[in-house]
Amino acid sequence: MFHSEGVITKMLSRRLLLCAGFSVAVWATLSFSAHANEFGQGAERFIRTMAERAIADLTAKEVSRSTRIERFRKLMYEYFAVKGIAQWVLGRHWPRATPEQQSEYLKLYEDMMIAMYVDRFTAYQGETFDIFRTDVVDGKDALVHSVISRPSGDPLKVEWRVRAKGGEYKIVDIMVEGVSMGQTQRSEFASVISQNGGNVGAFLTELRKRLQPSAS
Repeated sequence: MFHSEGVITKMLSRRLLLCAGFSVAVWATLSFSAHANEFGQGAERFIRTMAERAIADLTAKEVSRSTRIERFRKLMYEYFAVKGIAQWVLGRHWPRATPEQQSEYLKLYEDMMIAMYVDRFTAYQGETFDIFRTDVVDGKDALVHSVISRPSGDPLKVEWRVRAKGGEYKIVDIMVEGVSMGQTQRSEFASVISQNGGNVGAFLTELRKRLQPSAS
Protein backbone atom coordinates (compact mmCIF):
# COMPACT_ATOMS: atom_id res chain seq x y z
CA MET A 1 0.00 0.00 0.00
CA PHE A 2 2.71 2.45 1.05
CA HIS A 3 4.70 1.39 -2.01
CA SER A 4 1.74 2.24 -4.27
CA GLU A 5 1.28 5.62 -2.58
CA GLY A 6 4.98 6.37 -3.14
CA VAL A 7 4.68 5.50 -6.83
CA ILE A 8 1.61 7.69 -7.18
CA THR A 9 3.35 10.54 -5.37
CA LYS A 10 6.34 10.30 -7.72
CA MET A 11 4.06 10.19 -10.74
CA LEU A 12 2.19 13.27 -9.55
CA SER A 13 5.48 15.07 -8.86
CA ARG A 14 6.71 14.28 -12.36
CA ARG A 15 3.46 15.50 -13.88
CA LEU A 16 3.67 18.71 -11.87
CA LEU A 17 7.25 19.22 -13.07
CA LEU A 18 6.23 18.55 -16.67
CA CYS A 19 3.32 20.96 -16.36
CA ALA A 20 5.55 23.59 -14.80
CA GLY A 21 8.16 23.10 -17.55
CA PHE A 22 5.52 23.30 -20.24
CA SER A 23 4.10 26.48 -18.69
CA VAL A 24 7.54 28.09 -18.61
CA ALA A 25 8.16 27.09 -22.24
CA VAL A 26 4.80 28.52 -23.33
CA TRP A 27 5.40 31.71 -21.38
CA ALA A 28 8.88 32.09 -22.87
CA THR A 29 7.53 31.51 -26.38
CA LEU A 30 4.73 34.01 -25.91
CA SER A 31 7.13 36.54 -24.38
CA PHE A 32 9.56 36.14 -27.28
CA SER A 33 6.73 36.45 -29.81
CA ALA A 34 5.47 39.62 -28.12
CA HIS A 35 9.01 41.05 -28.02
CA ALA A 36 9.62 40.11 -31.65
CA ASN A 37 6.33 41.69 -32.68
CA GLU A 38 7.10 44.88 -30.74
CA PHE A 39 10.64 44.99 -32.15
CA GLY A 40 9.39 44.45 -35.69
CA GLN A 41 6.76 47.17 -35.39
CA GLY A 42 9.32 49.58 -33.96
CA ALA A 43 11.77 48.84 -36.79
CA GLU A 44 9.01 49.34 -39.34
CA ARG A 45 8.09 52.75 -37.88
CA PHE A 46 11.79 53.65 -37.83
CA ILE A 47 12.22 52.90 -41.55
CA ARG A 48 8.98 54.60 -42.52
CA THR A 49 9.98 57.77 -40.65
CA MET A 50 13.43 57.70 -42.25
CA ALA A 51 11.94 57.44 -45.74
CA GLU A 52 9.49 60.28 -45.10
CA ARG A 53 12.24 62.54 -43.78
CA ALA A 54 14.57 61.72 -46.67
CA ILE A 55 11.91 62.64 -49.21
CA ALA A 56 10.96 65.82 -47.35
CA ASP A 57 14.53 67.02 -46.70
CA LEU A 58 16.43 65.91 -49.78
CA THR A 59 14.20 65.97 -52.87
CA ALA A 60 13.15 69.63 -53.07
CA LYS A 61 14.58 71.14 -56.26
CA GLU A 62 15.36 74.49 -54.61
CA VAL A 63 17.71 72.89 -52.03
CA SER A 64 21.35 73.59 -52.84
CA ARG A 65 23.80 70.70 -53.14
CA SER A 66 25.78 71.81 -50.08
CA THR A 67 22.59 71.94 -47.99
CA ARG A 68 21.53 68.54 -49.35
CA ILE A 69 24.93 67.09 -48.37
CA GLU A 70 24.64 68.37 -44.80
CA ARG A 71 21.08 67.09 -44.48
CA PHE A 72 22.07 63.71 -45.88
CA ARG A 73 25.03 63.50 -43.49
CA LYS A 74 22.74 64.20 -40.54
CA LEU A 75 20.18 61.60 -41.66
CA MET A 76 22.91 59.06 -42.32
CA TYR A 77 24.27 59.27 -38.78
CA GLU A 78 20.82 59.38 -37.25
CA TYR A 79 19.54 56.28 -39.02
CA PHE A 80 22.62 54.22 -40.00
CA ALA A 81 25.27 52.50 -37.86
CA VAL A 82 27.90 54.20 -40.01
CA LYS A 83 30.97 53.33 -37.93
CA GLY A 84 29.88 49.73 -37.39
CA ILE A 85 29.12 49.25 -41.09
CA ALA A 86 32.44 50.80 -42.10
CA GLN A 87 34.39 48.54 -39.75
CA TRP A 88 32.53 45.41 -40.88
CA VAL A 89 33.07 46.29 -44.53
CA LEU A 90 36.84 46.58 -43.98
CA GLY A 91 36.75 43.17 -42.30
CA ARG A 92 39.99 41.66 -41.01
CA HIS A 93 41.94 44.67 -42.24
CA TRP A 94 40.34 47.00 -39.67
CA PRO A 95 42.39 45.80 -36.66
CA ARG A 96 45.50 45.75 -38.86
CA ALA A 97 45.18 49.44 -39.65
CA THR A 98 46.90 52.03 -37.48
CA PRO A 99 44.71 54.38 -35.41
CA GLU A 100 45.51 57.16 -37.90
CA GLN A 101 44.50 54.94 -40.83
CA GLN A 102 41.30 53.91 -39.06
CA SER A 103 40.35 57.54 -38.45
CA GLU A 104 41.05 58.51 -42.07
CA TYR A 105 39.19 55.47 -43.38
CA LEU A 106 36.05 56.32 -41.38
CA LYS A 107 36.07 59.85 -42.79
CA LEU A 108 36.65 58.60 -46.35
CA TYR A 109 33.90 56.02 -45.98
CA GLU A 110 31.46 58.70 -44.85
CA ASP A 111 32.44 60.90 -47.81
CA MET A 112 32.09 57.93 -50.17
CA MET A 113 28.55 57.20 -48.97
CA ILE A 114 27.58 60.84 -49.46
CA ALA A 115 29.11 60.93 -52.95
CA MET A 116 27.30 57.71 -53.89
CA TYR A 117 23.80 58.65 -52.77
CA VAL A 118 23.20 62.35 -52.18
CA ASP A 119 22.74 63.33 -55.83
CA ARG A 120 20.25 60.54 -56.47
CA PHE A 121 17.62 62.50 -54.57
CA THR A 122 17.74 65.28 -57.18
CA ALA A 123 16.25 62.81 -59.67
CA TYR A 124 13.19 62.19 -57.50
CA GLN A 125 10.06 61.96 -59.66
CA GLY A 126 7.35 61.01 -57.21
CA GLU A 127 8.46 57.47 -56.42
CA THR A 128 6.35 55.81 -53.74
CA PHE A 129 7.70 53.83 -50.81
CA ASP A 130 5.68 51.00 -49.27
CA ILE A 131 6.50 48.48 -46.53
CA PHE A 132 4.78 45.13 -46.97
CA ARG A 133 6.40 42.85 -44.36
CA THR A 134 8.81 42.82 -41.43
CA ASP A 135 10.63 39.72 -40.16
CA VAL A 136 12.70 39.32 -36.99
CA VAL A 137 15.95 37.52 -37.83
CA ASP A 138 18.02 35.63 -35.23
CA GLY A 139 16.22 37.47 -32.47
CA LYS A 140 18.43 40.55 -32.88
CA ASP A 141 17.69 42.07 -36.29
CA ALA A 142 14.51 43.12 -38.04
CA LEU A 143 14.35 42.80 -41.81
CA VAL A 144 11.96 45.42 -43.14
CA HIS A 145 10.77 44.52 -46.65
CA SER A 146 9.78 47.44 -48.86
CA VAL A 147 9.12 48.24 -52.48
CA ILE A 148 9.87 51.48 -54.30
CA SER A 149 7.49 52.06 -57.18
CA ARG A 150 8.81 54.28 -59.97
CA PRO A 151 6.88 56.22 -62.63
CA SER A 152 9.21 54.71 -65.21
CA GLY A 153 10.87 51.36 -64.70
CA ASP A 154 10.13 48.27 -62.66
CA PRO A 155 9.54 48.47 -58.90
CA LEU A 156 12.61 47.97 -56.71
CA LYS A 157 12.53 45.58 -53.77
CA VAL A 158 14.58 46.93 -50.88
CA GLU A 159 15.18 45.19 -47.53
CA TRP A 160 16.44 47.18 -44.57
CA ARG A 161 18.28 45.26 -41.84
CA VAL A 162 17.65 47.07 -38.57
CA ARG A 163 19.34 46.37 -35.24
CA ALA A 164 18.39 47.74 -31.83
CA LYS A 165 20.94 48.47 -29.12
CA GLY A 166 20.15 50.27 -25.90
CA GLY A 167 16.66 51.00 -27.21
CA GLU A 168 18.05 52.76 -30.29
CA TYR A 169 17.38 51.51 -33.83
CA LYS A 170 20.05 51.65 -36.52
CA ILE A 171 20.23 50.36 -40.10
CA VAL A 172 23.14 47.93 -40.48
CA ASP A 173 22.64 46.86 -44.10
CA ILE A 174 20.48 47.40 -47.18
CA MET A 175 19.62 44.72 -49.73
CA VAL A 176 18.47 45.93 -53.13
CA GLU A 177 16.85 43.15 -55.17
CA GLY A 178 18.53 40.67 -52.83
CA VAL A 179 22.04 42.15 -53.17
CA SER A 180 23.63 43.31 -49.90
CA MET A 181 25.25 46.73 -50.03
CA GLY A 182 27.54 45.85 -47.13
CA GLN A 183 28.63 42.51 -48.57
CA THR A 184 29.25 44.06 -51.99
CA GLN A 185 31.48 46.75 -50.49
CA ARG A 186 33.26 44.22 -48.28
CA SER A 187 34.14 42.06 -51.30
CA GLU A 188 35.22 45.08 -53.35
CA PHE A 189 37.41 46.51 -50.59
CA ALA A 190 39.02 43.14 -49.90
CA SER A 191 39.83 42.82 -53.60
CA VAL A 192 41.42 46.29 -53.78
CA ILE A 193 43.50 45.66 -50.65
CA SER A 194 44.59 42.28 -51.98
CA GLN A 195 45.66 43.85 -55.28
CA ASN A 196 47.82 46.23 -53.22
CA GLY A 197 49.55 43.43 -51.33
CA GLY A 198 47.41 43.84 -48.22
CA ASN A 199 48.57 47.43 -47.79
CA VAL A 200 45.83 49.47 -46.06
CA GLY A 201 47.65 52.72 -46.82
CA ALA A 202 47.54 52.00 -50.55
CA PHE A 203 43.83 51.23 -50.24
CA LEU A 204 43.22 54.60 -48.57
CA THR A 205 45.10 56.28 -51.41
CA GLU A 206 42.75 54.55 -53.86
CA LEU A 207 39.70 55.75 -51.89
CA ARG A 208 41.02 59.33 -51.93
CA LYS A 209 41.46 59.14 -55.72
CA ARG A 210 37.89 57.93 -56.17
CA LEU A 211 36.55 60.87 -54.17
CA GLN A 212 38.47 63.48 -56.13
CA PRO A 213 36.20 65.43 -58.51
CA SER A 214 36.76 64.43 -62.10
CA ALA A 215 38.37 66.96 -64.37
CA SER A 216 35.92 68.78 -66.58
